[in-house]
Amino acid sequence: MAIALSTLVQEADRFLNAARIADYCPNGLQVEGRPQVRRIVSGVTASQALLDAAVEAEADVVLVHHGYFWKGEDARVTGMKRRRLQTLLGHDISLLAYHLPLDLHPEVGNNVQLARQLEITVEGPLDPENPKVVGLLGSLAEPMTARDFARRVQEVLGREPLLVEGTGMVRRIGWCTGGGQGYIDDAIAAGVDLFLTGEASEQTFHSARENGLSFIAAGHHATERYGVQALGDYLARRFAIEHLFIDCPNPV
Repeated sequence: MAIALSTLVQEADRFLNAARIADYCPNGLQVEGRPQVRRIVSGVTASQALLDAAVEAEADVVLVHHGYFWKGEDARVTGMKRRRLQTLLGHDISLLAYHLPLDLHPEVGNNVQLARQLEITVEGPLDPENPKVVGLLGSLAEPMTARDFARRVQEVLGREPLLVEGTGMVRRIGWCTGGGQGYIDDAIAAGVDLFLTGEASEQTFHSARENGLSFIAAGHHATERYGVQALGDYLARRFAIEHLFIDCPNPV
């Protein structure tokens, strides 16, 4: 079965409430391909490796979290950018990308989906007074040590996380997938036992250590694999089309 590209895009935009979320890039259809869609290939980032895999899989649409045309980037179509766009346009494949709308969504969002993977009960936003803070706040069913929770993260995500061990047991957790290390101060203010994100900055270690907070950096790519899969599955069910998630390994 096939669905019109325009119908697919309209539903994804509506479902994610994309038009109402300010972002650093255009959300939705970034490159237009053939007008009918039978197969979606999803992945975290629209890298050349993912595009080549999508061509091999005979995809009509590539659906990603990290697309193109970021604010402040060089607008010239040269080098890597030229090759990527040439692959999409040469094979008539559309690129559909959602950044913050996919982080924030309460059903298929990266943060909610990561919580399900790690068995964290979502309680609400990390900072209810500041909607610009993308992270969430939640809890574990039973307290555990930071090392035991880090082992759970490693088992689920398939990579060893960076752990800064705090002073106590872990039950209340704040988290933000991807590059959310800047929200550690919000996590401290929320009184969590552990803050989890994808990346770490030099000062993150000192903030965690001096506040007695446990901190885990589990990988930008690794923490953001699940939202785009959930969105792809939703669209596939909604329109009775095919969806294939392709994970292109990234250690960062």
